[in-house]
Amino acid sequence: MRCKIVTALSAALFSLSSAASVAAATVGERHLVAHEVSAVLRNASHDDDLRITVWYPAAPGAVEAPLDIGPPGKPVFTPGSAAPDAAFEDARPRPVILFSHGFGGTARLMAWFGTALATHGYVVIAVDHPGNNGRDPMTIAGAVLSWERPGDLATALDTAKSDPTIGAHLDLNRLGAAGFSAGGFTTLVEAGAHVDFERFLRFCDAHPDDGVCAPQKEFRFSRSDAEAFFAQPAAKSALAHAKDDLSIPGVKAAFVMAPAIVQSLDPESLKSLRLPVRILLGDADKVAPPATNGEVAAGLIPGAKLTALPHVGHYDFIAECTPAGDAAIPVCPTDAPRAATHETAINEALAFFNAALAGK
Repeated sequence: MRCKIVTALSAALFSLSSAASVAAATVGERHLVAHEVSAVLRNASHDDDLRITVWYPAAPGAVEAPLDIGPPGKPVFTPGSAAPDAAFEDARPRPVILFSHGFGGTARLMAWFGTALATHGYVVIAVDHPGNNGRDPMTIAGAVLSWERPGDLATALDTAKSDPTIGAHLDLNRLGAAGFSAGGFTTLVEAGAHVDFERFLRFCDAHPDDGVCAPQKEFRFSRSDAEAFFAQPAAKSALAHAKDDLSIPGVKAAFVMAPAIVQSLDPESLKSLRLPVRILLGDADKVAPPATNGEVAAGLIPGAKLTALPHVGHYDFIAECTPAGDAAIPVCPTDAPRAATHETAINEALAFFNAALAGK
């Protein structure tokens, strides 16, 4: 049996013992802007800007500031805190995690995860995917060209490597990938899975009510809207590259939370993955139903391990909401405490990456 189902409790206890061995540090945050050719088609502004966020262990004395999202003094999300442009804790090269947010999300919305890894010694490189993030207008191109997402992380990594402040701190022999929702899809492609977009279309034709096929809360568009987009020459050109090898060389481990659009991945490519993969999801997820997403991936990937959290839904993996967020944002209310879900995710990720990237 390729997949091992791990109970949430036992996994959390194991993860806690592993994570506790690394002392927590203050977190620094730096922002970069790269030029990504494919962003021109996806960004509403048609520029090639790709925003990059880097979290890392900061020097003692660095002062963290809240990373709140929302109006000043009235945040709706509280993802954590970090010290802007702080110096690195020391000169040691650190293991690196590439992180991809979900459909319509942002790097900052997932800062609860990235900053937690940074407190334990990792450099986390995240992006705001062009045309598919919560800071900019969403676009049809950003929504449907999911296979362009791994390239965003590849560009972000190259940009961080060449940055005079960040590059020397990256241990590229210890490179992992992580993501949430569509970011979980991104992570699996970075790890070597191949995209089969036609397979996804056939799946949605047969299962139009599946959570990944239904209109998404973050950005609603119709099948006819997508077809009109793909009739354009630039979109046809992008589609022609969907089945390319989009993996990122050097990625040695993949941690995915509530992975979505798994039906757009070639099953044979999932069977061919040979690196460690850990999947964490909620058994109450209706947006990326486990039976057609995470469980499928876990069943195909050799040695993949799956943890299913009881009563946890899809949006339990985004940042903590304030009472104002609970009242105004439909995805904020949750049946399970979001803090507990985050704690399990952080502890499992630390245990996984500490083991998978140790000595690499």
